[in-house]
Amino acid sequence: MPATQTEKGASVLAQYRSPDLYLNRELQQLEFNRRVLALAENVEVPLLERLKYLCIVSSNLDEFFEIRVAGLKEQLDLKARVNSPDGLSAAQILSLVATQSHELVARQYKLFNGNILPQLAEHSIRFLRRDELDAGQREWVKSYFLREMIPVLTPIGLDPVHPFPRVLNKSLNFAVELDGRDAFGRNSGAAIVQAPRVLPRVISLPAELAGADYSFIFLSSILHAHIGDLFSGMDVLGCYQFRVTRNSDLFVDEEEVKNLRTALQGELPQRHFGNAVRLEVADNCSQIMADFLLQQFGLASADLYRVNGPVNLVRLMNVPDRVARPDLKFVPFVPGVPAALVKQRDLFRAIRKGDILLHHPFQSFKPVIDFIKQAASDPQVVAIKQTVYRTGTDSELMETLIAAAQSGKEVTVVVELLARFDEEANINWASRLEHVGAHVVYGVVGHKTHAKMALIVRREQDGLRRYAHLGTGNYHSRTATLYTDCGLFTCHEALCADMHEVFAQLTGLGRAGKLKHLWLAPFRLHGEILRAIQTETRHAQAGRKAAIIAKMNALLEPKIIAALYEASQAGVSIDLIVRGVCALRPGLAGVSENIRVRSVVGRFLEHTRIFYFTNDGAHDTYLSSADWMERNFFRRIEICFPILDSKLKRRLLREGLKPYLTNNGGAWDLQSNGTYKKASRRGKTPSAQSKLLADLGTPDEDVAPAS
Repeated sequence: MPATQTEKGASVLAQYRSPDLYLNRELQQLEFNRRVLALAENVEVPLLERLKYLCIVSSNLDEFFEIRVAGLKEQLDLKARVNSPDGLSAAQILSLVATQSHELVARQYKLFNGNILPQLAEHSIRFLRRDELDAGQREWVKSYFLREMIPVLTPIGLDPVHPFPRVLNKSLNFAVELDGRDAFGRNSGAAIVQAPRVLPRVISLPAELAGADYSFIFLSSILHAHIGDLFSGMDVLGCYQFRVTRNSDLFVDEEEVKNLRTALQGELPQRHFGNAVRLEVADNCSQIMADFLLQQFGLASADLYRVNGPVNLVRLMNVPDRVARPDLKFVPFVPGVPAALVKQRDLFRAIRKGDILLHHPFQSFKPVIDFIKQAASDPQVVAIKQTVYRTGTDSELMETLIAAAQSGKEVTVVVELLARFDEEANINWASRLEHVGAHVVYGVVGHKTHAKMALIVRREQDGLRRYAHLGTGNYHSRTATLYTDCGLFTCHEALCADMHEVFAQLTGLGRAGKLKHLWLAPFRLHGEILRAIQTETRHAQAGRKAAIIAKMNALLEPKIIAALYEASQAGVSIDLIVRGVCALRPGLAGVSENIRVRSVVGRFLEHTRIFYFTNDGAHDTYLSSADWMERNFFRRIEICFPILDSKLKRRLLREGLKPYLTNNGGAWDLQSNGTYKKASRRGKTPSAQSKLLADLGTPDEDVAPAS
């Protein structure tokens, strides 16, 4: 009997089981953040954008500790003896993560204090320390403290009656060392002041007092300057800002709960109080206080991060939006519109003429919103079906779905309640949709619905016709301007029939029906990707030209990596464009010398998943919602859909893949030891993103160019 795909995959995996062939996921995630930090260090990037990249590193590290480090610590607590594919235990990974994270944070704050802040000051954008304030500024700061801060601050002295307070995840707090006795004769020597979330962390000084075009002061500086006013009659020996990061991975036993939404609503508040995993303190914090805080949170010395500056740089993310200096920002652009939609406002008519590909953010996301809007207002449309993973708290698209349901249309929305950090927003949208009579389902127990698709059913002269949108990214208007993604409009009958079957599986019960074009996880996607790789392997072994180009966010699944190694040895040319984490080691003699791995980090977050296989001249090309990770293949509802139009295939190759391999600006090449090397630039070669902006977008000529 011939071997099945599963048996072949297992055989290949056994051949490439050595831990030396795999890179560690957590360490690769830190490598990605080094590449982001390199953008903040790059003097060719506009200054305020460099500040943003610095903040993005902090935001990324927050999630890294909340999820990945928290998971490793849980493994230790449970004494789970599970090694990652690279052979490292949880304890070994945590040790390496601590060392590299401390180095990364130190590099980050060195850049902030020694480069970013001085250069901002040269451009008359200042962050004032309390010892730099003149008399007028000091008076304003004192007035602000008395007017805005004292009424909402609650200092808590630590004694047997006032135990250490519950500290929210990532909140700003101050540990205060005191001497003396209070009105009741107490002298605990310590107090905690929690900064309420209603207070801004970065405050703008009035223009007449600023002393610069823009002057800001940190909330922590104001509180430090007036901390004595909170402890009348006592001596303040020290005041130190601190911040604790907690495990934020929600646990909901989906097999046990009867109502997932109700269970999730009960679990969400606990996210703020999970087990502590990291403590950040000001670098001037006394060792006695640092040890005391570590003890309170059950952390070790390796979990302590001393920083020279704000303990939460993420709070500076909105500063560029508060500064009207276009010369210090990326040049705005107007996203383009495909030629098929320029003169044709009727989207349904345009789609009937042929499939339409959108390449965001270089091309506008507005047609996607218009697609749902036209469906909602068109009396011929009888049904709208859509998946929702992330849309944001303020979504025109979701409001349109609500309006469509109110008008009497059959609206079905598959809402993923467990979309990390968007759970609350999705619960609110689900409630509103149900309130107006839409059918709301939460997918399949144990599997996140990560597929991105919308299906419209319209009554036309020749009967019912279906129109579809499938995408690689979320239905989120804001991220569609920040992430690279692709979307496809089609009314291809078989493709739409496949989508109808997928929606039926998500909303109803029954066995999975056979799909003609879509590769659906958790059923076929993994096997079909393996099959496509193995087909290229056979072509190469037969002496035919064989090549794979795949673009994704992450590559981790061992069987896929093993199949790529086998293809490389057969002579298949393999180019992988992996933005973030990649566990495959390229360039290993006798294993992966035909594999190249590139990461592109730039103005936009690379989010597109494109898979290309030469297949003996068929040029099979797919778009997908899924990365090549175990969770995407086996624990999520994902789709991978073919591009059937030959012109669109060529366009995806021309726009979505080749520029990332030939335009070296912003590109990094993965080395076999797991480090990344900046791709060498030939002359003035632009980045792939710059080229696509020039080719597909329209610069805003009314804005001064970035310096």
